[in-house]
Amino acid sequence: MTLTKQKGLSSLVVGILLGIVISFVLVSYLQYQKISLLNNLLFPQFSSTTITTSAIQNIQGNTGTSVSGKEVKLMLPAVDDEGNGVTTYLYVEAIPGKGRVLVDVNNIFFFVDTQNSIRDAQRVAQNVTGMNLSNIDLIYRIDAGNVSALEGPSAGASLTVATIAALEGKSVNSSVILTGTIEPDGTIGPVGGIAEKAKASKEIGASMFLVPKGQGTTSTYKPIQKCEQIGPILYCTSQYQGTKKDIGSDVGISIREVSNIKEALPYFLI
Repeated sequence: MTLTKQKGLSSLVVGILLGIVISFVLVSYLQYQKISLLNNLLFPQFSSTTITTSAIQNIQGNTGTSVSGKEVKLMLPAVDDEGNGVTTYLYVEAIPGKGRVLVDVNNIFFFVDTQNSIRDAQRVAQNVTGMNLSNIDLIYRIDAGNVSALEGPSAGASLTVATIAALEGKSVNSSVILTGTIEPDGTIGPVGGIAEKAKASKEIGASMFLVPKGQGTTSTYKPIQKCEQIGPILYCTSQYQGTKKDIGSDVGISIREVSNIKEALPYFLI
């Protein structure tokens, strides 16, 4: 083979290899753009970022600034798959950033409605504190404990209290536990499993359990039969009589009803 043919063959091989590399890079870039577009289409309203603990540590290390607010620790009540009351810890931290909401999911699975509660908690906390969150990152972390999944919006009120405390650099009263949803206007809405959560709160040493308005008592109804003899026939009718039962007295914990987040804050903030 002549020198000219060898050079031509070498150039052809180099060209093929270069083309493969360029094609690989191009395909990877297009796949990334496709995934980003799909995420934007599926979740256009939720701007929070889900990250791991190591990623959070890197973010904190790269800010070059000390944490603006202390990490707040708050107990969350929940109900497990078998209907038993359980508790787990929520941690919220505010650091200098770009207005992001960061969620550590290393140890627990978050459902979409819980993510929505975090978003609402951020908005309510901003309204209550009057702070501009565009340059603050909020980091949420939950220790799994006995809870494998945090499902439902019942942690919304607690998320809001912890967010406000983190932004203002305040501590929270560890003897108080709260359950309830959070609405964008700060209203605390009803949840299930009040008695079970109250019992779990009592077992870990809490002295006060805050519940949504109207949920401090339970109502039970039992039939009362009334019979009347008319001639040879006995006519009977049943009426249901309701009785209210105070959950706090039954469990042995002080229960307070709160209708909005501003009513709940004085019990927590120190």
